[in-house]
Amino acid sequence: MACDLWLVPLVDVLCHSPDNPFAEELADYDRALADAGQPPVPVFGYMPGMSGEVAPVAGFDYAALHLLRRAYLLRLSGLPVDPVDGLDGDYQQLLEMFEGTAQQSHLVWHFDHAGAYVPLDFPHPLVNDTLLAGGGPLGSSHGLLRELEAVAPALDIDPANPPPAPAPPSRPTRLDEPAELPGHDPGLFARERHVWQGLHAAATRSLAQGSMIVFS
Repeated sequence: MACDLWLVPLVDVLCHSPDNPFAEELADYDRALADAGQPPVPVFGYMPGMSGEVAPVAGFDYAALHLLRRAYLLRLSGLPVDPVDGLDGDYQQLLEMFEGTAQQSHLVWHFDHAGAYVPLDFPHPLVNDTLLAGGGPLGSSHGLLRELEAVAPALDIDPANPPPAPAPPSRPTRLDEPAELPGHDPGLFARERHVWQGLHAAATRSLAQGSMIVFS
């Protein structure tokens, strides 16, 4: 099944618009951030070259996302990161074994099909009943980027010189259709690298542009 990542520019022309489609979600995020002693989601003034346009940034399938999360948990726990063709219950076992670690991870503790990362730096994903009833835990783009850089060497990626990001989906991908396959990659971690590149592009652009990353 397919998962798309979208960038939502946090500019006033969108966030302060009465037609803002993310108004309820942003209000929920602000409350969760306030409860955690954090500032609200930042909203930036319009500058030439910026707009309130929401655009896709990456796409991949859920199974590959779980493979990347599996690699991160193995790496963080000091275990060998070995390539596998499929999860076959392995990832679920890791989640149970390292539940406390998983719940502190911006990469791992996130819904597959919904939820957001915001360009604020906080130590672990934010969770409350309202978030869980909607899009799930709220992540930090800073935290996501740190975790991607931490797992990169296990996937034969140099985080200081990452490979170029794959092209974003040409159209919204339906949940029940297969995601686009990664380009030619003969390595053992091709699927994990494909997801890594998409998430890395989303996280870096989120911080550079002041955008929110949205899963769909």
